[in-house]
Amino acid sequence: MTLFIHKRFIALVAATAIAITGFSSAPARANDDAAAAIAALLGLAVIGAVIADKRKDKRVVVHPNPPVRPLPPRVNRKLLPQQCLRSFQTNDGPRRVFGQRCLNRNYQYARSLPTRCHRQFWTDRGWRAGFGARCLRREGYQLARR
Repeated sequence: MTLFIHKRFIALVAATAIAITGFSSAPARANDDAAAAIAALLGLAVIGAVIADKRKDKRVVVHPNPPVRPLPPRVNRKLLPQQCLRSFQTNDGPRRVFGQRCLNRNYQYARSLPTRCHRQFWTDRGWRAGFGARCLRREGYQLARR
């Protein structure tokens, strides 16, 4: 910032010197009056630049604590309720799925879950339906932590 002020000051001095050179053909008395007027204007310009520079520093407002906003719904949309994760024993081995009925009751976006993750399987208690935990994880869903 100070480099910019120095450049302006040098340019102002150079312009003043060129203007004073043009007055050399006038009488000596007029030349002294013009030089005094230009010097006064130059002094005012420098003082104005310093004041403007000081005010710029005061315009910067820093908030110590930014306002806290709740997370938008789209962030929470991929957090699945922990109580819906179940492990079922099947003929093919254990399956970890999110129960469909539990999701319908406890998860607002159950209808928007990817259909390719929907599973139906046979257990010792009959047919069960749900969404595969691994498949949902690959789709970007996560288990909500309490």
